[in-house]
Amino acid sequence: MFCLRSVVFFTIVSLGGPCSAQLALSAPNVVVILTDDQGWTGTSVAMSPDRKDSLSDYHQTSNLERLARRGMRFTQGYSPAALCSPTRRSVQFGQTPVRQGETRFTKAYPPATDRLTIPKLLKSVNADYRAAHFGKWDLRSELLPEQLGYDVSDGNTGNRDGNRGTMFNKLDKWKEFKILEDPKQIFGITERANQFMEANVRAGNPFFLQVSHYAVHADTQTTATAWEDTHNHPKGIRHDRPEFAAMTADLDTGLGLLLDKIEALGVKDSTYVFYFADNGAVPWVPPDKPKHFAHPTMIGDVSNNFPLRGGKWTLFEGGIRVPWIVAGPGVAEDSWSDTPVVGWDLLPTIADLAGYDDPMPDDLDGASLRSILSGDQTTQIDRPSPGLVFHRYSHGYPHSAIRLGEFKLIKFWQELEHANDISANGAAKFERLLLFNLHDDLGETRNLAESLPAKTQELETALNKYLEKVEAEFIP
Repeated sequence: MFCLRSVVFFTIVSLGGPCSAQLALSAPNVVVILTDDQGWTGTSVAMSPDRKDSLSDYHQTSNLERLARRGMRFTQGYSPAALCSPTRRSVQFGQTPVRQGETRFTKAYPPATDRLTIPKLLKSVNADYRAAHFGKWDLRSELLPEQLGYDVSDGNTGNRDGNRGTMFNKLDKWKEFKILEDPKQIFGITERANQFMEANVRAGNPFFLQVSHYAVHADTQTTATAWEDTHNHPKGIRHDRPEFAAMTADLDTGLGLLLDKIEALGVKDSTYVFYFADNGAVPWVPPDKPKHFAHPTMIGDVSNNFPLRGGKWTLFEGGIRVPWIVAGPGVAEDSWSDTPVVGWDLLPTIADLAGYDDPMPDDLDGASLRSILSGDQTTQIDRPSPGLVFHRYSHGYPHSAIRLGEFKLIKFWQELEHANDISANGAAKFERLLLFNLHDDLGETRNLAESLPAKTQELETALNKYLEKVEAEFIP
């Protein structure tokens, strides 16, 4: 067993009260907002105070700006995976996707599972808690929200539910869009969330609410209003798709309606809000697999995630570093933290904030970020294993990564099936070990593996040790 120290996630939670002592409220409300395929630079909120390129040059998200002013931005906030389903599994159980496995997940986490989840731990602290999940579930298993402790949900939903009204084929979805009254179900999801909060505030019940949006995943859908407001605006260099900017604006409008409801219900000072994305943005539209792995200085057109390298589907920073904002009682307004945090920290953080004092499971990977939220930026997050370990299951490009201190190691387990295409794009020869100093090289352009062999060995040893500990699955 290990003790809780601190926690955070791409969500918003409000516990109540203006001072840091109120981070210890007995029954705070918690709202987690999970967006889909939203990159670190995909909003008008700067995710680093030192970089003007850490926000979009086109998309406008005034309500997310409002949330950021209310709380803390994490410059190094990570999604658990570079793909949606592993992230969604990770968040529910506070574990890394590589521990949970890909093929073994359905057997290890059956519908009758008694594993600890966020709704279960909150209800053990206070039986009056009510929990709801609205939007995209998509664990790719038989597990339903109600089996994990949720009282109300939209069911076992996936991308198809968010694409109602379009259902474009694989080619058209990257070039077509449609104007709808409720694009990506943004407003239906928000209305159900608002009704849930209102009902429980009236009943005097504390609540946990996870809002998992289908936006801004393809298919692209938008309202007529957002399209009219967006398509004539000057386009950016990185972001130049007006239909995608409009869908982003609709998502932001939904966020504003939810924040308005929290304030109208009078629970702003007793509610934490966490906001983050399931993975980074698609780097190029349409996707171009060779360019996903090519050296970024050799590519003529910058990715949607620039200055980060790559995007969704890979473990470069563009695939896993995402917007991460937390607001709530005791969280300093308009503040920043450079502490690396990740989605599997959410469960232990909420447990700590709610006063859960039972022993935590031995197979938990996250740690509480409570001390960071309280304003102590000197605290070292004490996770059970050193570093943040990521893994991407794919027959074509299985690779793992570890973030330890300022350094990050990426290890490819086999030659890429399109390695020749990468060389043709002007990249250096394919290398299986990549070491980057993210403090000096955010764009992951300088491989230090050969020049820093001791550091490379240190991170590779730590990575391998964790993978062995969790009996990681690998794609041959």
